[in-house]
Amino acid sequence: MSIDLSIQEELKQLRQEIHRHNYLYNTLDQPEISDFDYDQLFNRLKEIEARYPELITPDSPTQRVGSKILEGFNKVRHPAQILSLANGFGPQPTLDWYERISKLDSRVRETDFLLEPKLDGLSIVLTYENGLFTLGATRGDGLVGEDITENLKTLPGIPLRIPIKESAKPAPERIVFRGESFITKADFAKLNQELEEKGERTYLNPRNTAAGSLRQLDPAITASRPLKLYIYQIVESSKPIPTTQDGILEYISDLGLPVNPLRWHAKNIEEVVQICEEEGKNRHKWDYDADGIVIKINYHLLYEDLGIVGKDPRGALAYKYPGEEVVTKLLDIQVNVGRTGALTPLALLEPVAIGGVIVKQATLHNFDFIAEKDIRIGDQVLIKRAGEVIPYIVASLSEKRDGSQQPYLPSKNCPSCGAPVEKDPSVVVWYCINSSCPAQLTRNIEHFASRGAMDIVGLGEQIVQQLVREGIIHSSADLYTLVPEDLLGLEKFGEKKAQNLVDAIQSSKNQSLARFITALGIRGVGEVAAEKIALKFTNLDLLAQADENELQTVDGVGEIMAHDIKQWFSEDDNVRLLKAFKEAGVWPQNQHSETQTEQPLAGLSFVVTGTLPTMSRNEAEALIKVHGGKVVGSVSKKTNYLLLGENPGSKYDKAVELQIPILSEADFLSLINKVT
Repeated sequence: MSIDLSIQEELKQLRQEIHRHNYLYNTLDQPEISDFDYDQLFNRLKEIEARYPELITPDSPTQRVGSKILEGFNKVRHPAQILSLANGFGPQPTLDWYERISKLDSRVRETDFLLEPKLDGLSIVLTYENGLFTLGATRGDGLVGEDITENLKTLPGIPLRIPIKESAKPAPERIVFRGESFITKADFAKLNQELEEKGERTYLNPRNTAAGSLRQLDPAITASRPLKLYIYQIVESSKPIPTTQDGILEYISDLGLPVNPLRWHAKNIEEVVQICEEEGKNRHKWDYDADGIVIKINYHLLYEDLGIVGKDPRGALAYKYPGEEVVTKLLDIQVNVGRTGALTPLALLEPVAIGGVIVKQATLHNFDFIAEKDIRIGDQVLIKRAGEVIPYIVASLSEKRDGSQQPYLPSKNCPSCGAPVEKDPSVVVWYCINSSCPAQLTRNIEHFASRGAMDIVGLGEQIVQQLVREGIIHSSADLYTLVPEDLLGLEKFGEKKAQNLVDAIQSSKNQSLARFITALGIRGVGEVAAEKIALKFTNLDLLAQADENELQTVDGVGEIMAHDIKQWFSEDDNVRLLKAFKEAGVWPQNQHSETQTEQPLAGLSFVVTGTLPTMSRNEAEALIKVHGGKVVGSVSKKTNYLLLGENPGSKYDKAVELQIPILSEADFLSLINKVT
């Protein structure tokens, strides 16, 4: 049966358009259309391909998430050796390296250098033939790696066909790239939080998590992990490539692959050392783990001419920073009770300095971890701190034991209420089974009032503990029955403070439905999922009535989350809680459903900076999203508006430089009202 040429042309245009929008969203963080409009394009593509499966191509955006479970990984030989790097620990070894290569080639003394963060992830090799992504592999031993093509296809940052940019020159007939796949600190913390709430095993560090995620035999698991990547090298090309490292990075970017925007240019070796020393103080602010800076001779021909020694190129060096690991004594193990009843062990340590801060506590993940590592109270333990992530224990040093150490035996009772604890056989976490446990109640109310949920200013941890301890409140709904007189008997509460807190609680009634769903603390439902759920179900009555199949029609809601949502709404305590909220007038409605196509801020991107007069940043961002806009983290030429508050940072200067329209809070609200 012949297929209408107009269908084939539409299919081609859809694929090109979706590839471009994927690049704008995932690589540049500069979306041009709303999520709703993107979904419309993608659904149309799936509709046509379902009708004409013979037209499906390997580079179609629908082929990203593999459904076939792999039996194993085939070995593949790299087209050239994928080299490692020699290390220089500090200024003097770096200067020694420079002197050695200068003696081999006098041109070194005239060259400049390009410096890039040394990402702590998994090295990958990508092959494109006639612009099509055909092979993805691990580095392996540098000569032979493992074929993980199907897993790499799930990474949104990897284009399935290049070039993406319309202005770019055609891709070479064959080109092979090298890059690093990693997980940002923020995504890692969020992933562990979600796993902990589900009662599943958490991960030790971003690097191992990234590596393990890419070596899954089920590509769907890889697709569920927040993996990113940066490309930094061309291993092989059938066409000539630029003559400098910074030119190579620009060329890679022009083809549509992601490159790290953070890099430094140094005119000489003195500047190299100065930059490495200065950036060593800033590296904990980077959004990913990096254990050093890679120094590369910028002139590529000289880099190649210097050759290799062993497995290391002579023209590059890793300027390594001291390891962020120290040894200290484990004084005791404390057990915290989370809002879901999950028990989490926490190490109490002899204070020790690491990464510029004094550390007194470290995570122990779960009780199985303590047993597997044979961690005992009184042990000397090795702890690690990665950036701003909470420190964790790597290992106990059993060789340092003197016989005084005591094995740790988990209690069979909750440390908060004394009720029995149980372990779900399907997970690694122990739970307190008492739904009235004070610790759970306290944690639930803290979460309800937190900045990402109802954002009740002034209702912090200590005040919540006071209210629960004194029996003033027994649920988060009870907050809305408080009057100033209820608070006056509490420590440090005067009339003004009591009135301010009651006013803040009452003001939170105006929060969005998405925030309210987040605040309920349903297992696995975070801010992103709550926003998508609120677009599908415009009030809690509709959400409570939805069955699991209907819940799974929401993007990002899978079988487990759907089950947890349904179960939450079916529990008697929660039914009573919702009734109390409704009676207190806390029952937000979402006026913008996913079926509405006329969202006032659709297609517009916003950057928010500074302190706004009446809204928190989270509130402003939620308001932008619910009206169809997109919030991005940095100002660029593609930014439509900068929403400006007091004490802005460098984003304001960038917006002025690029002549980006600047809105006050009042201007912003007027813009929404004007277009609606």
